[in-house]
Amino acid sequence: MIPDNWLITGGCGFIGTSLIAHIIKEKPDINIRVLDNLSAGSRGNLLEVTSFVEKEYSVLSDGPKGIELIVGDIRDYAICLQSCRGADIVIHLAANAGVGPSVENPRLDMEINVVGTFNMLEAARFNNVNKFIFASSGAPIGEVEPPIHEEKAPKPASPYGASKLAGEGYCSSYCRTFGLKTVSLRFGNVYGPLSKHKNSVVAKFFKKALSGDPLEIYGNGSQTRDFIYIDDLIQAILLSLKSDIEGETFQIATRKETTVNEIAHMIQDMVSQATGKRVEVVHSQSRLGDMKRNYSDISKAEKILGYKPKFDLYKGIQNTFNYFRGVF
Repeated sequence: MIPDNWLITGGCGFIGTSLIAHIIKEKPDINIRVLDNLSAGSRGNLLEVTSFVEKEYSVLSDGPKGIELIVGDIRDYAICLQSCRGADIVIHLAANAGVGPSVENPRLDMEINVVGTFNMLEAARFNNVNKFIFASSGAPIGEVEPPIHEEKAPKPASPYGASKLAGEGYCSSYCRTFGLKTVSLRFGNVYGPLSKHKNSVVAKFFKKALSGDPLEIYGNGSQTRDFIYIDDLIQAILLSLKSDIEGETFQIATRKETTVNEIAHMIQDMVSQATGKRVEVVHSQSRLGDMKRNYSDISKAEKILGYKPKFDLYKGIQNTFNYFRGVF
């Protein structure tokens, strides 16, 4: 059963808008409050999936009514506290995302991903929120022999990985100390429709290819990732809400290892065949903190949550291409 009253931080972003579109389709009378500082997402992104009413956080006195947008920053505790009023669940997606930005400005990464997550947990605790879902990543594990799984000791290789590990730690402690039902989901590399504003690998490659620009790969392209289609990720979020499990961390991916070169050439061929455009692939210097290999063992999520990815990579990439072709 889908809860009635939601707070989604970062809800104007790719994952947030995709999730909102899905749950509105399942439950049209849902109440969702979105908290977003619009640094990555936008009002326009949210309007792609729903109409909404924009409100000031200072006037909030109870739970959300319909779809609401609060423009605010999770680094401001007062905003977090008011935004959680009347929420049954919190989906905490807001973050300083990616290795690159964390290397460029590790302090900002810490303030958003550590202090911001702490603020949201405190606000959820104070407002007696029933469940708190934290969007984590494979980055806390660091450079280890894959597949990565929940029992491997974390050794973050980037500030981003360290900040997400801190978030997982706070979620665990708030569950065990204060009884807040938390679940941390370590997302694989998410891709799919509605990602036109993203700068992740698949979205960036499609935008470059359709614009006639070369696909730039950092390093030799042999680095691997576990690419997960957005619908499979939403499945995992909903399963974690319905489950009685709390205080746990789950790898949410596909158990399939794919090189960046493979993704680039798949997109190169797809765009070339459909549009006739010549798509070039180029290589540049490797980035600090990037993991060489990364894919997940999802056995724990399969066994405990009943999670089972449904989209193979080619089908997911094809769906994503159809979306990008319509907007570029």
